[in-house]
Amino acid sequence: MAETIDDVPMADSSEGLMEHDRVRESMQSNSSFSSSNSEQGADDGTYIDNSPWVFLPEPLFIKIFLQLEARDVLNAGQCCKRWHKLSKDDYIWRKYFRKEFNVDASIPLKRGAESWRAEYRRLTNNVPMVMTDVLTFHSHQVLHVSFSHNGKMFATCSKDGFVIVWNSAYPSTIRDSYDMRKLSWKYTQFSQFNQSDTLLLVSGVHFGSPHSTSGEIAVFTVQQTDNFKLKCRVTNRPYDIFGTWFSDQHLLSGDLSWLAHLVSSSILWLNKANQEVDSEHTPVRNQMYKFYNRNASSIRAIMVANCPWLSDETEGKRENGKDANTGGSELKSSDEEPGPSSGDRRAGNPLSHYQMNQDVDSDDEQDEGLDDGQEHKATEDVPYQLLLGDQADYASPIQYLEEFRQEYEESYYESSDDCLEDDEDDADEEELSEGEDDLENLCPKYLIFSTGSKTYTPHQIGFKRITSVNFPRRLDPGPSLRERIALRDRQRELQNEDPPNEPNWANYEAVAGRFDKVDKLIDLHGHIIGMGLSPDHRYLYVNSRPWPKNCVIRNPLDPPAIAQEIDIHVIDLMTLKKVGKMLRAHKAYTPNTECFFIFLDVCDNYVASGAEDMHAYLWDRYYGVCLAKYQHSDVVNSVAFNPRDNEMLVTTSDDYEIKIWRSLSKAQKLGIPTVNRASEFRKQKNNRPSSQPQQHQHGMRSFV
Repeated sequence: MAETIDDVPMADSSEGLMEHDRVRESMQSNSSFSSSNSEQGADDGTYIDNSPWVFLPEPLFIKIFLQLEARDVLNAGQCCKRWHKLSKDDYIWRKYFRKEFNVDASIPLKRGAESWRAEYRRLTNNVPMVMTDVLTFHSHQVLHVSFSHNGKMFATCSKDGFVIVWNSAYPSTIRDSYDMRKLSWKYTQFSQFNQSDTLLLVSGVHFGSPHSTSGEIAVFTVQQTDNFKLKCRVTNRPYDIFGTWFSDQHLLSGDLSWLAHLVSSSILWLNKANQEVDSEHTPVRNQMYKFYNRNASSIRAIMVANCPWLSDETEGKRENGKDANTGGSELKSSDEEPGPSSGDRRAGNPLSHYQMNQDVDSDDEQDEGLDDGQEHKATEDVPYQLLLGDQADYASPIQYLEEFRQEYEESYYESSDDCLEDDEDDADEEELSEGEDDLENLCPKYLIFSTGSKTYTPHQIGFKRITSVNFPRRLDPGPSLRERIALRDRQRELQNEDPPNEPNWANYEAVAGRFDKVDKLIDLHGHIIGMGLSPDHRYLYVNSRPWPKNCVIRNPLDPPAIAQEIDIHVIDLMTLKKVGKMLRAHKAYTPNTECFFIFLDVCDNYVASGAEDMHAYLWDRYYGVCLAKYQHSDVVNSVAFNPRDNEMLVTTSDDYEIKIWRSLSKAQKLGIPTVNRASEFRKQKNNRPSSQPQQHQHGMRSFV
């Protein structure tokens, strides 16, 4: 008991008879134990004969315990067996938990949790809170951090041009590093390990003019035998498309082509990570999708989610439900013609790209209300938290729909890991490098990206279902040079030397057949600055800085002003609907034209995000409450949980530093001093409006 526990609120006397009934229930549950204790008291010496404590009823004990601090209740539980039993009463700890962590009374205990007391212990002892490492090798702003799937290493990217791979064991040390400026890179911006943790994808920006969007993706081997070896390089434009792993040995990159004023096309390429081929006729890349961009927008921040629930049977049920719940006008898209092929390409009640953009204003209202049903309207009506100046703490809770918590635990067991069994096989690198079977028998996937339709800034989340991929094993050489010249001459004769007519690229209806359709678009009415998938790939969390309500965009090159607060949206990938929203969660200050990515990360229990107010923030996924904020001396750009240890969090910042945070229990096991701690949100840090002045924050205290 060297450490102490934060104050626990006094029992609320205004609850009256309702609380009395709950106490009576607790008394009945403990009555048998108290009678047995009273009979054994004389034998084991626990009580003195005729002591008044023997006859004190349980409801009175509970009333007394509710007036104490949590630490005092635990100390009292060491007095005797009866008090020890009463100190574990879950009714008491439910009171402590809800009031101390500001959890709404309507939220039940998380399914799978042992008790309220165990949850109290988890949020006290098992949340990353103690700063155990400060890594200062980078000489410039650190933009991104990502973990390997086995949790043994993590990679950081920085404006100094380096990508560094670190060992995650305490104390963290450098495993490998590479100076990308040797390859004419300006800086590194993003990294991602493949599923087998044998390759590292690194995305960066080329040197060029200030407005250049040219970038590149490099792939490195990270195996011990090969050290840190450059394997391949792929062009990537714009650079903030980042790139992502499609399978264990294939990655996605992008290219942007301008077609007309404010009109462009984004092409997504599927690339082999191993491009050492024996023949010039062996392909190393293949075009996957070609999307139409309007109003100077483009595809950005692509990611791939494995969705095992998108089976044919589920798809058939969903299509039947859509036929019953949607109008006939929504079924006129060419992608929705009857037939097995169209069904395989679509999921989640999707709408075509053209339909989603046909009427911009009505689509905005549809995304906010009609598309998500009555329950979603209740979530959208949640008001913004009242803020008390710059010193107010942004501890707003995530407001979930009820269906989220009903599905939360079940979705954990329906993990997308089932789709990754082939990728996780301990095969030799030579077998994986062939890549012949890497794209066969793929689990259904969603391609997820940010895009726009009203302005060039990304304000929409796009979804495209992927069921199968055809990667050619041999290039078609095509006609010879003599045949191509003869074909050109014949075409000129037929056209009488008239040049071919250029399509009207600004008219999407006229050129729609040349592009792939987007299955679903969700408009967040703000600048999207970060996205993260839950470990089971069921939920997508999105950082967005909202636009003013009912704003009108007249010039796509002049986007509306954005709020200084970041909202977090939660999207269920099974239904492609928003199931949660957190208003004004954390701070950002840069204007729309200079806005950059603030990466967030999601693990089984928590959600964390960077912010521009020199802090990172952490929330509990199920209860939705903010638990901690992590100090830096400049903008926090990225955060990442160790996928094998939710009690380890890494934060990176513009202050050139990488900070590693571990839980109090882990720090004590490692023998690390627990002096440097994050700021903890408890009842003293409640930012809800109150007539009483807020108390000063207390330091974090351990639960015994």
